[in-house]
Amino acid sequence: MVNLLGPADVRRLAAELGIRPTKKLGQNFVHDPNTVRRIVASAELSPEDVVLEVGPGLGSLTLALLPACKELVAVEIDPVLAARLPQTAREQAPELAGRLSVVLKDAMKVAVGDLPAEPTALVANLPYNVAVPVVLHLMAELPSLCKGLVMVQAEVADRMAAAPGSRIYGVPSVKLAWYAEAKKAGMVGRNVFWPVPNVDSALVAFTRHDELVSDVDREKLFALVDAAFAQRRKTLRAALAGWAGSAAEAEVRLRKAGVDPGLRGEQLGVRDFVRIAEV
Repeated sequence: MVNLLGPADVRRLAAELGIRPTKKLGQNFVHDPNTVRRIVASAELSPEDVVLEVGPGLGSLTLALLPACKELVAVEIDPVLAARLPQTAREQAPELAGRLSVVLKDAMKVAVGDLPAEPTALVANLPYNVAVPVVLHLMAELPSLCKGLVMVQAEVADRMAAAPGSRIYGVPSVKLAWYAEAKKAGMVGRNVFWPVPNVDSALVAFTRHDELVSDVDREKLFALVDAAFAQRRKTLRAALAGWAGSAAEAEVRLRKAGVDPGLRGEQLGVRDFVRIAEV
């Protein structure tokens, strides 16, 4: 039996810990049980999954995840919140609290050796200001992560799941596509958070590719992607001049890769960028 946190529970815990959510850490605590149930259902977890949760906060999503997985590893940067979370699990879900491990760490610095188990799924309500870097870092550092469902700012969700050719398609879209196939998995209302944010939220689901798109060096590829989108309005011939050494050299490489130098970065898929990087 799990007793999920409602609005009164969230405020009680925050008052007990002397916590006011901070913009610096992007803290907006979920206080709606139906929302966390929906997130867990959308994550499509199996009983054998080892789930990684980033930024568990007061534990609203944590408690909903415990019955759905084999083990839950929560990475929390705030020492006060990290210290309280195991107690909350024991109070609200006594029979399942043993599944929870808490790691006091900045998610942007997490490496596989920091975790007590290799996670298979990422499920998290991510701070708006670091959502994309955190997902990309974890996909790079934790090869065992094969799927994920994250709640992020709606605008960020659109960019993460965007396809080539759209105005919102850009660096996050291409870099996430290198690792996984991503899609939007629904919207989340503002009133399920405390404090209420001034932006909408959305869910993004992703599944890691069975095989790497290419064995090209990832840093080399990502540098190319950054260059292509640094000046979105320019053609690839012009935008990649600095990356290639000159506009003329950029054109040579693009043509060798079978890419029209007159196109813009937003018109290329990840495999197009791979071909350019391989040249």
